[in-house]
Order: sequence, then C-alpha cells, then structure tokens
Amino acid sequence: MLRLALILQRHLPRMAGLATIPLIRGIFLLARALGADRASNTGGWLARTIGPWLPSHKIAVANIRAAFPDLDETGVQGMAREAWDNLGRTGAEYAHLDTLFDFDPEGLEKRVSVQGIDQFLAVRDDGKPGLLFSAHLANWELPAICAEKFGLETTAVFRPPNNPAAAQLVAEVRRKTMGGLAASQPGAVFAMQGVIERGGHLGQLIDQHFTRGVVVEFFGRPVLANPLLGKLARHYDCPVHGARVVRRPGGRFMLELTPPLELPRDASGQIDVQGAMQAMTRVVEVWVRDNPGQWLWMHRRWRPNMLPKPKPAPQASPARAEPVS
Repeated sequence: MLRLALILQRHLPRMAGLATIPLIRGIFLLARALGADRASNTGGWLARTIGPWLPSHKIAVANIRAAFPDLDETGVQGMAREAWDNLGRTGAEYAHLDTLFDFDPEGLEKRVSVQGIDQFLAVRDDGKPGLLFSAHLANWELPAICAEKFGLETTAVFRPPNNPAAAQLVAEVRRKTMGGLAASQPGAVFAMQGVIERGGHLGQLIDQHFTRGVVVEFFGRPVLANPLLGKLARHYDCPVHGARVVRRPGGRFMLELTPPLELPRDASGQIDVQGAMQAMTRVVEVWVRDNPGQWLWMHRRWRPNMLPKPKPAPQASPARAEPVS
C-alpha cells in the first residue's frame, strides 16, 4: 500500500496533466472556430481578467516595480495587465499559427510586416552558419515561422511546457509551422552543434532563468543566462543576430532582424562567452523597454538566491619570524 502511495505521489502531476488533454484540445478547437482575431481578443480578455488573481501576478508586479522604480502603482498594475493580455492572446493564437504569418514581399497590406527583409535574405543566402536570439515578446513563435517561410534553415531550441497536454499540443503545432526543433535537454547540445556544422542556423529565446548559466545584468540586476549561444559563437565564430516581434493594434505584428552583433573578445581574440551573453541580454532589455507590456513579466527572471556565491579571498600565510643572528 505504501509503495502504491509513493508511485501515485511521484506520477500524480503527470497523470493530472494528461487528464487535461481533452480540455486543452477542446479550447484549441474553440479558438480555431472563432478565427484568429476573435480568438486573440477572447484570450486577451480572459487572461487580463483572471491573471491578476493568480499567484504569478505578484511576481509580475514585483518584477515591474524593480525594473521601473519611477513608475507609480497605477502604471505598474496597468503594465502587468498588458502582459497578461499579451500572454492570453499568444496562447489563443497557437490555434492559428499556420495562417498567422502572411507577410507579402510585394508590400501588400497584411497582418505581418517585416523590417530588415534584406537582412533576412542576406542571412539565408550567405552560405554561413548563424545564431539567432529572441525573447518572450508579443507572439514569440513568429520568428521561427518567418524563417521557415523564407527558406532559412533554422532549428529552434525550445523548452517544453511543464504541462504534458500543453507540451504535446504545442509540439504538434510547431512541427507543422516551423523548421527543425530541438528540445532544451541533456545531450541535445550535440544535435545543436551538428546544425551549425552543416551550415544551418540555431535560434533560441534567451530571456529565461538558467540555473547553470553565466551572470549578466538585466535591468540593473544580476541574472543567470543560458550560455549556449555564447559558447557556440565562440567555438564556430559565426554571426549572431537578434529577432524580435512587436504586437501592433488590430491583430498585426512587426518582425525585425538586427544586423550581426559585435561581440566582445578576450585577449586571445576569441569571443568571450559571458560578454557575448551580456551583449545579447542588453539588446533584449532595449526591446522590453520599447514595449514593456508585451514581455513575460510573470516569469521569475531574477533569482538572487541562486546566483553563484563569491569565492572567499585566499588567506595570506602568516609571516615567519626571522631568526635572530
């Protein structure tokens, strides 16, 4: 009996998650039936209505207060509600990712516009491997879809959702709309290296906490960043670009690809990993400051208790007394 209880305790969260598969699929089908605009509006309304009552709202508010110390409480709460609205819209838009990206190179008015299209084409046609970083801004799935539509061979590194039902559904949607996919898990780094060695491109969201990461500064406070892209940039000395999405009124989006970043190098001339991640994080901070209501503030990005402790200074050996002659 005790053994059964232990087994249930270990597997209960996963079993509960699997039990929600019909519910999540039902919501997905409902969002599909509503159409992209109505689904997005409904998802935004639900999230900004329910979100402030959830425990993660306190995390969002605390993060916003620390990042924008001059913002009054009305502004803080308003920004948090905007973040919930964006999250709800993004969730509802998963049902329409296969049709959401409708950019027209001829310049016709569409839902999605792209800034720096020449940059996209240059990256695609230069015959070189490359690295792309992005952040949880607006609908953060669109850059990978854009790359696939433009024929840019890209493998997106992703972290599967904790809920098994959501993870399964998201994986199905991504497989239909994106290029290669690589789950961020032990052993996956070898597959990622293979992408670069074949001349492909690797994309990753870099604005989440990573326990074994390097320390960088984000909004004036230290955070831990995943060093993967910095390590690959150092090893292969390949260009690194940033890709961001901005949500516009009326269900529209703007995508932008930055020119290659000038990454700091060490005394030997190699790219400095920590400095590279700091440079990328600095770009992400600018993006968030441009559209703060579109970032994922409810994520625990700052975790001071998990930062590496400074090593104690070595103790000086006590001086020996010189013998008296």
